[in-house]
Formats: sequence, C-alpha cells, structure tokens
Amino acid sequence: MSDDAQQASSTAAKAAHPTSESAEQWRETTYQRAIEHSGERQPTFTTSSEIPIAPLYSAEDLAGWDPRQRLGYPGEYPYTRGIQPTMYRGRLWTMRQYAGFASAEESNQRYHYLLRQGTMGLSVAFDLPTQMGYDADNPLAEGEVGKVGVSISSLEDMRLLFDGIPLERITTSMTINATAAILLCLYVAVAKEQGADIRTLSGTVQNDILKEYIARGTYIYPPQPSMRIITDLFRYCADEVPRWNTISISGYHIREAGSTAAQEIGFTLANGIAYVQAALDAALDVDRFAGQLSFFFNGHNAFFEEVAKFRAARRMWARILRERFGARDERSWLLRFHTQTAGSTLTAQQPDNNIVRTAYQAMAAVLGGTQSLHTNGFDEALSLPTENAVRVALRTQQILAYETGVADTSDPLAGSYYVESLTDALERMAWQYITTIDELGGSVRAIEQGYIQREVEEAAYRYQQALEERRAIVVGVNRFQVEEEQPIPILRVDPEVERRQAAKVAALRDRRDNVAVTSALAALEDAARGTANLLPRILAAVEAYATLGEISDTLRAVFGEQREARAI
Repeated sequence: MSDDAQQASSTAAKAAHPTSESAEQWRETTYQRAIEHSGERQPTFTTSSEIPIAPLYSAEDLAGWDPRQRLGYPGEYPYTRGIQPTMYRGRLWTMRQYAGFASAEESNQRYHYLLRQGTMGLSVAFDLPTQMGYDADNPLAEGEVGKVGVSISSLEDMRLLFDGIPLERITTSMTINATAAILLCLYVAVAKEQGADIRTLSGTVQNDILKEYIARGTYIYPPQPSMRIITDLFRYCADEVPRWNTISISGYHIREAGSTAAQEIGFTLANGIAYVQAALDAALDVDRFAGQLSFFFNGHNAFFEEVAKFRAARRMWARILRERFGARDERSWLLRFHTQTAGSTLTAQQPDNNIVRTAYQAMAAVLGGTQSLHTNGFDEALSLPTENAVRVALRTQQILAYETGVADTSDPLAGSYYVESLTDALERMAWQYITTIDELGGSVRAIEQGYIQREVEEAAYRYQQALEERRAIVVGVNRFQVEEEQPIPILRVDPEVERRQAAKVAALRDRRDNVAVTSALAALEDAARGTANLLPRILAAVEAYATLGEISDTLRAVFGEQREARAI
C-alpha cells in the first residue's frame, strides 16, 4: 500500500472511530453511546467508604497532584511507597500465623508444626478468660477455657507454651490487651529462664485498650487506669526491652465490627494520637517510644480500596508524628503494620470460597506494603482452624511471595490514576474523622460519648441493609448458593481441657511459696495506689508464681472495673 493510501485509510479509521482528546470527551461520546446501548450492571458504584467510583480514571483526576509531595520514594518521607528502601526485595514480610487453643501443651505442638511448615514468626491467640484476667478455675471462666485461644494462668503455662522455642531467635506477637502487661512479663520471665538477653527480645503485644471499648469488649479497668498501664509498659520496654513493639494499635477489630475503610484509618490513627499524647503527658520523650509503636490493620475484600487504605495510613502517620508531635527521629515517623485477612468475610457456606477471598486480601496487603501478615484458615467461620486449613493459609502466603512476582518491586501500583485518587480520597475522609474526634476532646472522650461506637454501628447497619437488598453480593450466601453443603472436618476442643487447666492452677497454689506471692501482690497494690511503674512489680509477681487472675484482681481492687459504655 502506498503512503497516500495508508494515510487515507488512517484518516477514515479515525473518522469512524474518533480518539477522544480528554476523559470528559470520552465520557460524553464513546462511553455514553455504550451506556445507551447496553447500560451498566448497577445504578451506582461506590467503595465501602461510599466513595463514588468513576467509570474511568485519568491524568485529569490528578490535576495539580505533586508526586514528590504525595508519594516520595520508598524509605523516605512521607513513606506512601513504603517504609523500607528495598521493601520486599531486601526481605519478605513476616508470615505470622495466628494460633492458640486448648492448653499450653497443645498450642506448643501447633507452633512447632507451623515453624516446620515455614512460618517466620509466632502469633499467640489467648482464650477469653486469659484476656479478661480470670484464671482457668474461676467460675466466670466456665465453658470458655481454651475455646478461642490458649489458656494461660501462670508462669508454668507460659513455660510450656514456648517449650523448645528459643525466644531470642523468634519474633512473637501476642494478641492481648487488658492483661497485656501480665503476658509480656510472663514472656520476659520465660526468656530469662532460657538464658536470653531480654534486650534482644523482638515481638509485639497488642496492648490497645481503646479499640476494646469501641469494638471488642475485652476490657477490665476504666480508660484512665488502663492508659496508665499502657504508658508504664511503654516506659519499661524503652528501658529494658528496646526491640519490643509496645503496642499494636488496631484497626482490625474496628473493621470487623463493621466500619468502613476510611473509618478504620481515622479511628485507628486517632487512637494512636491518644496513646502518644498519654505517653507525652507521662513525661516520656516521643523519640524514645514512638519507634516501638506498631499498627494492626484488616485486609478486606475491596482490593484497590485496601491497597489505597494502607498507603494513606502510612502517609498520615508520618505527618502526625512529624508535624503534630514534633518527632525528629525518622524512625518515629514510620507506620509499621501487621495485617490479618478479614475474619468477618469468611462464610460457613461453601467454605472453600474462603481460600480465594483470603488470597485476594493477602495480595492487597502486600501491594499496600505490610510488614507482616496472617492469612485466615478457610474453616474459621466454623471453628478454630484445623492443621490442613492452617497449612493452606500459610501456602497462600508462600505462593504470593515466591510465585506471583508482586514482591519484586516497591509499591507497583504507584501512579495508578485510580489508586492514587482513592488514596487521596480515603486520606481526606480519615482526616475529617480525626478532626471531629479532636473537637470532642480526643479518642477517650469520643469513646465515652459513644461517638466512635455509633459511627461504626451505623456503617455496619448500612452494609447489612445492602446484603439483605442484594446490593452487596457475598458468593454462596445471598447469590450462587448450593442446595446441599458438604461437611468438612472441624477442630473441636476437648471439654476435659477445662478440668485439667483448673486442676493445674489449684495444684500450683498448693505447692508455691504463698508468703512470697502475698508479698509480691502487696508490692503491686502499693505501686498501683501510687505512681511507680507497674511492670517491674508485675514481673516480680509472675516470677513468684502469682497467677494472672490474682494479679488482675489486685489491680481491680485499686482501679475498679469498666462497665459497658453504650453508643447514645
């Protein structure tokens, strides 16, 4: 074909299929014709945070957007693209599978199994009595011992839990809040028995009591003494266990209670602000403790919104620490976070579908730059996970790390018109929540007034309405059901566990030095009535074999107990 013929053909093609000069022109012409011809599959498209989703994102959506200010580079302020310069090219995220059930002995066997399968760190689930400060033989613990996590009442239990596991060489995360100081002291006591240098211990206690008042309910004491325990733990770790993450400020449970992604960011960072301020009010230097703060987020279903959520939170926290609190050490600006895939999205119907959900949620967390990750077992809507489910969950992470290529470059979705627009929109919404909470007097006052609880409850209600009206689809639940579900094996906790655990605690009380226990608990009570740091006294009590319940009761006698604060 001659050049003239080629040009004529090209001109004719452009006339028949014109190329839009802008996204607006495309929407008004090409897209509008398609809509008129075949329509769209639903009237509106929004994210979980009710951010409208446009049919197309282009450079026009980022007009005036400065990538140097909004993005930067990995390992540099504002850390939108990640807190490490090499990200996963240098080191993969920690694959930390959450586990714990029944007795310390049985959980120890599961930990050794996970380590043999390639998990990189341990994550301990505790039963409700342990979380609430009750020993296994307390009448209030009846029916709950070992059910949703491992039962820990004393140093004896903690020693068995980590039998054969060198604590100097493994990182351990403990999902514990009201009794976090006690569990940390139990961990330190076991490490000392192993001959470890406790200054080298690495891990995390969740220790986030504010979200308990918002979303979970496993609190013991009122907010003010609870905050005192937390800041005492900050100070103790800064002096004695400097590599330990003293808190994992949790948006996970807020999201599980029904919040949106924007609320998860806003309420979590507002709680983080409250913890930093409490530490400053206790005369701690921000650059001494801020580097030991960490976060815990939910990996939910809306893939791109989740990636954007992690990036926005990282950028906001850097700004909060640098500009609001005047932190000068760059390590203080880093938002380091663990992600767990969303338990609330798991379905008892067609549980194999949960493997797929978990894989997508995990990939969003990795693309968002998480430092560690737990993937849920596909059977967790039915029971604690079986070994098979745990192995599949861990293999999901390993396939993600070693076969997909998503870990080979930092922040691969950076510059996406859609992702950057979502990141900015989520950040704007989250700042609005933080501003409102500041106006109410901070997170503690906002919780006491029921503001945060009310916002989460309303978001959860809106989502439930969307499910019932089938505007939101859950595969296998409100669409694509099957007539007959195939049963799957589930993990059952032997009821005898409770009897054995109660007998162990009673036997311990009979053979220990009860004079030493009484003396240690009296010293703890004196410290609680005064201003001395509680952690050394708690450590002395656990080393004397005072039980978790006895220590908690000593503090209850001084601090009182919190009653449920309802949203109004």
